[in-house]
Amino acid sequence: MPTYRYLRDALAAPLRYNPTGECIFPTVRGMYDKISGARAKYYLYYAPHENPGGICVAFADSLAGPFAEYRGNPLIDNQLPSTTVSHVSSPHVLWDAATRQFFCYFHGENTVTRVARSKDGITFTDETPILSTRLVPGTSETSYARVFDHRLPGRDNRYVMVFMGVRNGRRIFYGWSPNGWDDWQFSSTPLVNPEPDGLTDIAGPALVKRNGTIYVAYHGSDGRMRITEVGNGLDMENHLGVFHSPIPSDNGRVAAPSFGSDNGTEYMFYEAGSRLSARICIARAA
Repeated sequence: MPTYRYLRDALAAPLRYNPTGECIFPTVRGMYDKISGARAKYYLYYAPHENPGGICVAFADSLAGPFAEYRGNPLIDNQLPSTTVSHVSSPHVLWDAATRQFFCYFHGENTVTRVARSKDGITFTDETPILSTRLVPGTSETSYARVFDHRLPGRDNRYVMVFMGVRNGRRIFYGWSPNGWDDWQFSSTPLVNPEPDGLTDIAGPALVKRNGTIYVAYHGSDGRMRITEVGNGLDMENHLGVFHSPIPSDNGRVAAPSFGSDNGTEYMFYEAGSRLSARICIARAA
């Protein structure tokens, strides 16, 4: 992994929609090569976590930011078509080239992960539950999911999901789907466990493809980010240690990494600060 250095806070303040004074779980997506009439080259998705949450977006023409808030936030609120939940949060947005749509994965409640779809990355519809604790035996929470284009040997899939499941501590689990929308299947065996890191809890996973293999980047209960090699078949667990630690302005915690590159420069978007008072920051590869 590169050495990432803090560049700036991602969001231009003050925010119009900020009901709880905290933002988490950034996902950045390039729009310039996907849709016409985009509001900017890059869209940054994020959300508050505390009730009522709300899936939000901001815009910039460079990953260096800062990002300007969409005045119509939230894109998705806690009054869903099928139910009303206490909050919705942890957005991860994926471009599905086969259907030319964006899929937004998010949780609400913490036991259920859902997906919605959009043609323009702003108007999301068709909220659908795809993951819950009943699908991963022994878990009391299934949330903070990210989905990536990666084929597993013998699974006839296109997409892989990594997410946090609570079972005797917070662990990283995974699932797979042929289309990212339905027919999801989930492993009951954790992909990454906290004990080899000397921790009780890990969360906020992201798949990282480098060096011809697959890694999972995530944060731990000690406030630092770690990386573990899981291999192309997601059949390894080679813990490689810390790759990013908090600086003083991070208030002891960095979490939920999302990665991108702009004109050959690599960036990482992440949460900084204690849980329920976090902000979104941008770091640039040194």
